[in-house]
Amino acid sequence: MNTGLRITTFAAALAATFGTTYGVGQAVGPVVAENPPKHGNEHARPTQEQAEGGGHAGHDTPPAGGLQISEGGYTLDLQTPRVTAGKQADLRFTVRDAAGRALTAYQREHDKELHLIVASRDLVTYRHLHPTRAADGTWSTPVVLPRAGGYRVFADFTPAGKDAGNLTLGADLAASGPYRARQLPPANTTARIDGYHVKLAGTLRPGAASELKLRVSRDGRPVTDLQPYLGAYGHLVALRSGDLAYLHVHPNGEPGDGTTTPGPDISFTATAPSSGSYRLFLDFKHEGKVHTAAFTVHAGGAAPASDTPEGHEADGHGH
Repeated sequence: MNTGLRITTFAAALAATFGTTYGVGQAVGPVVAENPPKHGNEHARPTQEQAEGGGHAGHDTPPAGGLQISEGGYTLDLQTPRVTAGKQADLRFTVRDAAGRALTAYQREHDKELHLIVASRDLVTYRHLHPTRAADGTWSTPVVLPRAGGYRVFADFTPAGKDAGNLTLGADLAASGPYRARQLPPANTTARIDGYHVKLAGTLRPGAASELKLRVSRDGRPVTDLQPYLGAYGHLVALRSGDLAYLHVHPNGEPGDGTTTPGPDISFTATAPSSGSYRLFLDFKHEGKVHTAAFTVHAGGAAPASDTPEGHEADGHGH
């Protein structure tokens, strides 16, 4: 491959220290892989148990995405592996095939050729971005990451006319600056965002498909005029705490199908690949604006829950 893949490594001590500075490209420089393996990964490969769903999922459980930088003959070439916290940067990347050529033909899924998700390692910061693609296959989008630390970039796409099917490739991104560790937000079933209340019903189960229903209200009244967003009345992203495995979540119904109503309920089907804690991010559109409600849930076993609605995070959620 003529274009090397820059894969940034981080010192583990930085991610566990309060008040330190998250430096990028200083003490530890980028590792360049001129010929990445077809199914390579910048992190250690998951164990066989993790790959099969953490020992809890059945053989029919869809594999979690985003753990690999290369899969199915395609590689995510992140050309902006580092940014500065609090400053706007132009995030650029290319999807390359097995021969190193930039992919330029995509199948549209949920109204877009490619969905780009950026999430912090602590799952506090979340961005759902819609980059633009140049003729040479390079994607770009402006982004501002509010806090220093480690982030994961997910490219969710389907190559046009290929047998690879839908793929989610992941790569690490670092934001430099004063770093302060944060804990995963506590479990919650109600989120409050921009004057809206979103109630989560249903249980995420390891190794089994289950329905997750989210009800949107404002000022104590159900919202019954949600607007289509990405081909549905809501878009749900689920990430596993720890390795940030990306779950494929499917909406039940779509606008104009004659049965799906524009709120207040939005329904999805999801399967957790393993037990553990997950972070759910619901994007919904109302009165011309997209809002994001976030939830922390636990799949398998008991987990502490909070009845206090989760409010809007200080660093916000972007689109």
